[in-house]
Amino acid sequence: MSEQSLKGTILLIEDEFGFRRIYTSVFTYAGYDVLDAEDGEKGFQMALKHRPSIVLLDLLLPKMNGFEVLKKIRETDEIKTMPVIILSALGEEREIAMGLSMGANDYLIKGRSNPKEILDKVQEILNARAANAK
Repeated sequence: MSEQSLKGTILLIEDEFGFRRIYTSVFTYAGYDVLDAEDGEKGFQMALKHRPSIVLLDLLLPKMNGFEVLKKIRETDEIKTMPVIILSALGEEREIAMGLSMGANDYLIKGRSNPKEILDKVQEILNARAANAK
């Protein structure tokens, strides 16, 4: 079994190519498998099909916004407990409160959280999930 399959798979739902490239590099280097989707509709379908360990979800997405994706994940029995971290440029209290009340495990703001902090948060959530599964 490879180191990557031990760490898990991250699904990055992000429409900006530059962000996808940066975060894919960071997570791959840290030992994760990374899947990415450039719109919400594709991202939701990938979450359902691939069942990643965790989802990093932008809010401003084409076809289906991040709040809609989160709602669909939380309403779909097969994936409703999948951890989701919102990673968005939207940083108003209203958006943060809405994301967390809809079931996001955390809410990180682009530009205020560097890739290392985001990686640490992913690892923290996955470690807590593994500890609770024991």
